[in-house]
Amino acid sequence: MRIDKLLSNMGYGSRKDVKKLLKSGTVKANDEVIKDSKEHVDPVNDVVTVHGEVVEYKEFIYLMMNKPPGVISATEDNVEETVIDLLEMEHQIFNPFPVGRLDKDTEGLLLITNDGQLAHQLLSPKKHVSKTYYAVIEGEVTEADVKAFKRGVVLDDGYETMPAELEIIKSGLRSEIEITIVEGKFHQVKRMFEAVQKRVVYLQRLSMGPLNLDETLELGEYRELTDEELDLLKGR
Repeated sequence: MRIDKLLSNMGYGSRKDVKKLLKSGTVKANDEVIKDSKEHVDPVNDVVTVHGEVVEYKEFIYLMMNKPPGVISATEDNVEETVIDLLEMEHQIFNPFPVGRLDKDTEGLLLITNDGQLAHQLLSPKKHVSKTYYAVIEGEVTEADVKAFKRGVVLDDGYETMPAELEIIKSGLRSEIEITIVEGKFHQVKRMFEAVQKRVVYLQRLSMGPLNLDETLELGEYRELTDEELDLLKGR
């Protein structure tokens, strides 16, 4: 990898900024000064330093966010605040993106990464990756709804959903439930309850595949995945 690309990717500024940095003689690879921006280094095996500090190269980042309401699941928007806006610059420089979408008013687990291959695996309709949500429902959720969801319900556009697992936590005029689905249609959980004449008033994603929301994360907070979580996510 060219040294200017590596340093630019790791947040040392634009290519122009990096050229100035290289000319200053403060960049070294294996204790040898590098001034030529076109020179190649091995980001894994070579020790690159700037002002004596080792540059820790990472190709991919994997972040778990507890998405707050009022923020959209997008990389950029001219009007709305996005989940990427909530990231520190040290993570923004990797140009990450949210894996799938949570509605603006929905909270909970959101995976943010720049690993396109992993994102594709998690979002592929053929993979049937499960997603579990906690929801508060306006209206009494009954065993009849549990059976209907297990069969699959017909949405407003005529699409019949795949079977979903519905668990009633508390039933009443305002019910509390957990639901696990294996597809990701637009506003799917909300539309599934509309199909049985009920309304979702609060929605939180708890898990995606083997990845569970870290309950210690406050709304809007995020952290990098642990090696164990990443291995589970990648099926290793």
